[in-house]
Amino acid sequence: MAHQAAPGANTRLFHPGYEGHSQISARTLGFWLYMLSDALLFTALFAAYAVLDTPMNAAGGPIASQIVNPVEGFWQTIIILASVTSYSLATVAMKNGNRSGTMLGIVVALVLGAAFVAFGFNDLASLAAQGNGMDRSGYLSAYFVLILTHALHMIFGALWMLVMLVQIPRYGFNEMVVARLLNLRMFWQFQATVWVCVYIYVYMIGA
Repeated sequence: MAHQAAPGANTRLFHPGYEGHSQISARTLGFWLYMLSDALLFTALFAAYAVLDTPMNAAGGPIASQIVNPVEGFWQTIIILASVTSYSLATVAMKNGNRSGTMLGIVVALVLGAAFVAFGFNDLASLAAQGNGMDRSGYLSAYFVLILTHALHMIFGALWMLVMLVQIPRYGFNEMVVARLLNLRMFWQFQATVWVCVYIYVYMIGA
């Protein structure tokens, strides 16, 4: 079929003896270095949140226990984990040379990611409409910045998925496409990991 790669053309990219394997590994290593810098960014945001998460920094406004909803956070967690699972299945299809299966997994991951971001923006918009925007207090500033930074990473990942949906049918599973798909998987899994930390620290402990 048109959507299936020729036997052997897909699996050879993942064989250590393949000449392009080192190039894919080099690109993956470079992306790991970026991920480390991203981890430092979120570490700083969590540290700032921990310092400002006190009634003294609320400036008469709400604190975590008054604005976060663990149930809503739980459903967001389920959504983002389902998105990661879908993308992981897409990479399995990629290793089998199945273009249509790969693209389907990415589309599902993309839709779930968009739903996750929509939930987050809706919560922030509701707070702002109540007069509890990020300029209300130090605590709300830390909360908004943490959630918005993660949301912006999710949006970037969604745009990356859209690009890959164009490149897969155009280029197939060449070295460039495979490297980008593998790096995107790491990026998407990292965003899910960050959100789990947000859910535990902000939604569960804070509430």
